[in-house]
Amino acid sequence: MQDNNRTKSLLQSDALFYYILETSVLPREPEALKELRELTAKHQWSIMTTPPEGGQFLSLLLKLMNAKNTMEIGVYTGYSLLATALAIPDDGKILAMDINRENYELGLPIIKKHGVAHKIDFKEGPALPVLDQLIADKKQGTFDYVFVDADKDNYLNYHKRLIELVKVGGLIVYDNTLWMGSVAVPPDESMPKFFVYYRHFVLELNKALAADPRIEMCQLPVGDGVTLCRRIY
Repeated sequence: MQDNNRTKSLLQSDALFYYILETSVLPREPEALKELRELTAKHQWSIMTTPPEGGQFLSLLLKLMNAKNTMEIGVYTGYSLLATALAIPDDGKILAMDINRENYELGLPIIKKHGVAHKIDFKEGPALPVLDQLIADKKQGTFDYVFVDADKDNYLNYHKRLIELVKVGGLIVYDNTLWMGSVAVPPDESMPKFFVYYRHFVLELNKALAADPRIEMCQLPVGDGVTLCRRIY
């Protein structure tokens, strides 16, 4: 098991973290996801991947919702994308967007091998123009589920559009909303520049979501923090 996943966990006890993985997560991880996780672990940016406990959580959510028409912003090598593809029905769809096709194509052979590539419509490039076009095409209220794990400085811009595109009762899931725990660190405390820059945008998102009357929300310490937003009107 790679230490990158441990780095993303907010659990304070290594023993507890590995207990959860070894007892409840890894024994039930589908072979397709295991293959992709092991492939991604060799990549230089492997810390960007969704951890296996996160994939398990999202998969269960999708099945509980009976989600069919879905979207993913930020794909990387496709661990969360594959988890979604395995969880939704055979005629389900995922509109997937990422600025880097090369990373997506690392995992694509595994996705194809396990027979779910037909569910994925991958678009390379920034997501905002795609979202704007969907709104222009009157696709409001047509998505059951959206997962966002992309550029944190655009999370609020995504939310302004996604709240229109997801149906009432649908779910938007934002990843990294606790940003390595830095959201609770005093601003004058020393942090890596990378943390400091994106921390501001994550704090602004969290503040905005907490005040948004259009959603019910729940923020959980899964991986690096996930926030579930259920549209209520």
